[in-house]
Order: sequence, then C-alpha cells, then structure tokens
Amino acid sequence: MKIVIVGAGEVGHNLTATLSKDGHDVTLIEQSEELCARLDEEHNARVIKGNGGSASQLASLEVGSCDAFLAMTSDDRTNVISCSLAKGLGAKNSIARIHDATYSDASSLSYQVHFGIDLFVNPEAICAVELAKAIRNPSRVAIEDFAKGQIEVQKVRLAKGSKYINKSLSEINFGADLRIGFIERDDSVLIPNGETVLAESDHLTVFGHPETLFNQREKFDPKQKIESTSVVLFGGSETTISLIRMLSNPRFKIRVIEKSPQQCEVLANLFPHIAVIHGDATSLRLLEEEQIGVADYFVACTKDDEENILTCIQASKLGAKHVQLVINKGDYDKLLDTLKDDLNIEVVVSPRIAMSDYMKRYLSNQALTELADLPNQSGQIYQLIIPHDSPSIGKKIQDVALPKGTLVVALLHKFKAKVPSADDTILTDDRLIVISGLEEKKLVLKKLLG
Repeated sequence: MKIVIVGAGEVGHNLTATLSKDGHDVTLIEQSEELCARLDEEHNARVIKGNGGSASQLASLEVGSCDAFLAMTSDDRTNVISCSLAKGLGAKNSIARIHDATYSDASSLSYQVHFGIDLFVNPEAICAVELAKAIRNPSRVAIEDFAKGQIEVQKVRLAKGSKYINKSLSEINFGADLRIGFIERDDSVLIPNGETVLAESDHLTVFGHPETLFNQREKFDPKQKIESTSVVLFGGSETTISLIRMLSNPRFKIRVIEKSPQQCEVLANLFPHIAVIHGDATSLRLLEEEQIGVADYFVACTKDDEENILTCIQASKLGAKHVQLVINKGDYDKLLDTLKDDLNIEVVVSPRIAMSDYMKRYLSNQALTELADLPNQSGQIYQLIIPHDSPSIGKKIQDVALPKGTLVVALLHKFKAKVPSADDTILTDDRLIVISGLEEKKLVLKKLLG
C-alpha cells in the first residue's frame, strides 16, 4: 500500500517503522529539519520536510493517489485539516489522530462526516481498551477483540442450577448482544445452532458486548457472586479519562490519584461519582494511607514513565492484586518485557504500540485473517473482509445459505461492531468474524468472498 504519514512524534515515528517494515510504500512528512535528517537514516521510508496542512505541498507529493493518509501530529486541528485536504485531493483513506473529545461528539454535527475523514483515532483511548479488558472481564479469551473493545470473547462454564441447562438455544433469549460461538463438551467441540441443547458442565465460548457478557455470568453460574471491584488510577491523563468511561458500571469503585489540583477539578466535574485524591502516588506514605494494598487493580496512567514504573513496583509490594502500567516512550519496552514478571506487573500497554497494532489491522487488505483454531483442530475462528464483487453483497445473512456448522458471531460496518442477527444485510468492506468447521470453511469463503 502507498501510505503517507504526517508527524514524526512517538506515534508517527513508530507507525513509519512498523508499516515500512511490513513492506508498505511509506512517505513521512515532518516540519523539523533536524528530525527529518535523523529519521531518513533510521527508516526504509521517504522522509520529506514539509507542512501537512499545505494543500499545494500535499498535491505536489501526489497524496491523491495514496491508499491511506495518516495525520499523527500532536495537534488535533492540524490532523483534521490535513486529512480533509488529503481526502479532497483523492486519498482513498484519511485517518486523523485526535485528543479533544469535541471532535468525537456528533450530537450537533459529525466532524468526521463534515470534513470527509474516514476514521478518528486516539492512541490513549486504544490503550484504555487494553487496560479495561482485564478489569471488566478477567475470564476473557485471548482472541482479538473487535472494534476497539465493542465486542469481547469469554469462556464460561454452565454450572448446576442454571436455568439454561437442558434448554435449546432457540428457547433462550440471550438478547441481541450475545452469541454462543462454540461449546466444549467432554472431548468434543460443537458449533451450535437453534436446536442445540445446553448441558451441565458445558464450557461455552461467548461473543458479545462486554456489559452483556458480564450481566449473563450469574445466569450461567448462579453461585458466582458479582462483587464490587476496587480500581485505583494514578494520573488524570487521557488514558485515565477513557478508562473511567469504560468502567462506568457501579460495580467498579474507582479512585484517581492526581498531582495537579487543576486536573483534579476537571476529573471531579467530569465524574462526580468517583473519588479524586490530590496527591503524588510516588509517595509510599500516600499509597499506604489510601490502602493500595487491598485494591483489586492499580493502574499507572501518567505521561511520566519513570513515575509509572515506580508506583507500580510500590503498589505490587504493598499487596495490590493486579498491577497495570502505561509506557509512553520506547526506551523501556525491552526492559519491561524482561522484568514485568519479576515486578509482578500483569499488563503493560503503550499508546504508540497499541496504535501501530490497531492501524495494521485497519489497513490490512487481506480478505481472510485466521484468528484462532478451535480445540482439537475441529474448526477455526477467522475474519473476512467483504470485497466489492462478493456474491453476498446486499443479501441478508440468512439468505446467503451458509453451510450447517457455521456461525457469524460479529459484524463490523463503518467502525460500529455488533453481534449480528439473521436479518442484517452484508455490505462492501464489512468485516465478519466467522466460526466454522474446516470443511465448511471452503464453502463459506466461496459464498462470502466469491
């Protein structure tokens, strides 16, 4: 793919390295002459000193012929203007990095539609998704989550006392946001249909909206108690704000420790239901006073990597059950990979790495991506991107005549993910998560890809 990136900060720099290494034709535009000179030596990419907000310069670089235009500077306005210009010049995809939530607010006007931008992304928000997964659903399955955490995957056991035992799936109303993908029973694996009857001790792999999955836990296992979860966040960063929004359920008891009195006020106004503590979490005394040792989760989310590492070590030593860490720079990546187990840090996320991984998935032009094998090699979970010439275009899922033993468990259309119904219509560029047997897969590909 021909890709143009504007901005050579941590995010743009890492994207350039990642995408050029994957074989894409990458052009990087950066205003700093010094930075351009250094990056030109580091990357197998074309580095141009220039202004991404200049229409004439973008035209001279022929951005109209690029497959993707990524504006990744630290300035939202620059990114929005650059992407709008690139789209106007003919770029196939324009993607703008944003921080200000104003641009995501479509209540009065959709900025994305108005400026003709294909995608708004926030690296810090993507980080928050990674952090939230472990907190919201500890029993999640390690299959790639769909559309920024809108769809998650869990494995649950159908325990004695569940009202679902001895009932067929057609008799159970799980709601629109949940689908049983497959069932492990004794030594066999079943891809269910409406006639499948659930049995005690079945292990169910379930796809759905995170809150729906959580709310169903007691119905699968009546003896399972839903207890409140204590979460302590250090730093009032963008990641913190996004994470709080994802943990909006009352079962999460959230405290934020923040050094800036001004940011404390911002947080208190945004989230009046949480406790905001003015203080420095690098202080062992403060951590002891706030009883961090009994917290279920401690998450360090500041912009200062050294402070994040220090507080996580202290929280772990004090007894916090689960410790998570945000790393902003690349200097500590390899070190933390080596030491994270010794430091008892369970999750380490990086905005730049999370962004690179997300963009690689988004820009992937592979029609078929295999996500996971079913137990005993009995089938696969895979993603399909529907091409413009697919015979399924314009058809409802129920009318495609997919083979028995096939399930469509997730549908992504224009960045909105859902658990689909049989009445959902398949459109060009839709992404489907499908589960099928290996033999059935051949017919599925023929039906959906052509």
